[in-house]
Amino acid sequence: MRSQKIFQGIAMSTAAAAAALMLTACGPSEPPTQTQTTTAPAARATSSAGSPSPEASSASPATSAAPSSAAPAAPAPVTPALCKAAALSAATDASGGGAAGSVYMKLNLTNTGSEPCLLRGFPGVSLAADNAGAPIGAPATRDGSAPVADVLLAPGQTGSAVLRYTQAGNYMDCAMVDAAGYRIYPPEDTASLFLPQPTKACSNADITLLSIGAFQPA
Repeated sequence: MRSQKIFQGIAMSTAAAAAALMLTACGPSEPPTQTQTTTAPAARATSSAGSPSPEASSASPATSAAPSSAAPAAPAPVTPALCKAAALSAATDASGGGAAGSVYMKLNLTNTGSEPCLLRGFPGVSLAADNAGAPIGAPATRDGSAPVADVLLAPGQTGSAVLRYTQAGNYMDCAMVDAAGYRIYPPEDTASLFLPQPTKACSNADITLLSIGAFQPA
């Protein structure tokens, strides 16, 4: 009787264990173990403070601006200086003839310098007692019958202006004196040339014996 009870107890224990095992098998499964993922750090923008990263330094360089195709501006032409007395010689050509007691001649100024120069406008002309003397009487008046022109003189070239001399004897009230020649001031120059050419002059300044035109190419 005792052994039967022991057997029943073992059977019940076994059944209980079997039931517990079945409950365990039918229960919810454990969640899968979470896998830890390690994320690599983002690439650094710079390899060191203030230094570009290798990726940045390998970028294509900026395209330089294309050179301008415009041609350089041509230099402005240099205008020759006005002719000065120091680089000129003077002469007259009396082939112009005369009329009514007057003599027409060409007053020629020649460039004796080494550079081109310009004659522009009217020279100043008067009769003079000598090379260093003061003018005698009235200076030449301007004759505007020929237009003012720029006369470019290369070295050795000549410009001409028409000079008229009226005979001093034509004037009854002329205080006649001897003149040794002409004092000539190139246009816009304060220095002068002396052209020896003895003639008669009127010392009184109210009588005008000379007139001069503008320079023209010879």
